[in-house]
Amino acid sequence: MRGVWLQRRALRAGLSVRPMIVTLIGYLVLIDGMLNSLGWALDLVANHTLINRVLMVGWGNMFDAGYFWHYNELWIGGAAGPGEKAYVAGLILTVFSMRVAAAIGFLQMKRWGHQWMVVTCWMGVVIWSAYVFNMTMFADVRYAGVVFPVIGWWLYDIFYITPFLAIPYLHTVNRETFSD
Repeated sequence: MRGVWLQRRALRAGLSVRPMIVTLIGYLVLIDGMLNSLGWALDLVANHTLINRVLMVGWGNMFDAGYFWHYNELWIGGAAGPGEKAYVAGLILTVFSMRVAAAIGFLQMKRWGHQWMVVTCWMGVVIWSAYVFNMTMFADVRYAGVVFPVIGWWLYDIFYITPFLAIPYLHTVNRETFSD
């Protein structure tokens, strides 16, 4: 909040500052990319650690039984749901790292950051659609016996959907404000 206050104070003083909407969208996408990378990296490479056993199994018991049901029973460990490991490995190595880089470039007001932000936000729409399809195919397993089944899924799914709100802005912003 202090950064937002400093930015508004600099704007009132007549200094050249980054638009507030760029700051909000950039940090939203940066946090989204980093949290997804962290959570799924724990599931991929650190699935036998104590913190992961507590966090993922607790998450699975509360919201998504895909992280509770047969957790760590595959040879690679982690979530055992069909298709889940492909999402985890593929998206950590591609989309989420691209989202973090795009958000950094976007916050620096670079033109490539804006272009990659558009690309990764549209990739997020495709990924979210496919992930919803994957989760509903196994809804009888993923949401049976959890504390917050569908309501819980919508509570944490809000964070996956919010970067979509950036798409209209990214397509209507003047690209000339971003430097080469």
